[in-house]
This record gives sequence, C-alpha cells and structure tokens, in this order.
Amino acid sequence: MKIAYTIILAILTFLAISAGITKVVLMQQDVDFFGRYGFSDPILIAYGVVQLIGGVLLPFNKTRFVGAAIVAITFLVSLVVLLMDGNIPVSIVTIVMTLLLGVVMKQSRKTAPSELLG
Repeated sequence: MKIAYTIILAILTFLAISAGITKVVLMQQDVDFFGRYGFSDPILIAYGVVQLIGGVLLPFNKTRFVGAAIVAITFLVSLVVLLMDGNIPVSIVTIVMTLLLGVVMKQSRKTAPSELLG
C-alpha cells in the first residue's frame, strides 16, 4: 500500500507542477481555453503559481496536507471550467485526481504539524 501511495503522490505532484508551469508560461492552449471563461493572462499566471506552490509542497511530510489542499482547490476550479466547456472525459479524470488529493490529505493529516492544520 505504501508503494501505491508513493506512486499516487508522485503522479499528483507531477500533474500539479506541470499544470502550473503551463499556465505560468502562458501556453497558448491554456490561454485560449481559460481565456474563454474570463481568465486574463495575469490571473492565469497567478493561478499557475498557486498550482506550482501546491505541487512543490506535496512531496514533503510537513507541508503535504496544505499542498494537497491547495492543489485540490485549483483542480476544482479547473473542473468547473471543464464542465462549463462540456469536456466530460477530462472532467472525470480531474474528479478522480481531486478525490486522490482528498486521500492524500486524509493520510497526511495524521503527520502534519498542528500549526499547519489550524
């Protein structure tokens, strides 16, 4: 089970960081897609930075809970936009990834320092 958890964590970290990078560098596909729903370039960059921060926090035990929460929120924002666009297949994948982030949050809550949990 620990191997599966590590693989899931690695995939989620990769997805968060790569999704953040594509937004920060304003890849045309992201600019076009999110632009249709009111995301200006500065907002898209800020959104990408938040995803990057969450992704960078995910691998570390002490910051995993907060990182997973940040990434889950950004994935939920993406999910809303994907559903508005009618992209059901990618929406389903996003839902699964968000649920996996919930699992990571639940598992990491046991190890996160209390000051990070509020």
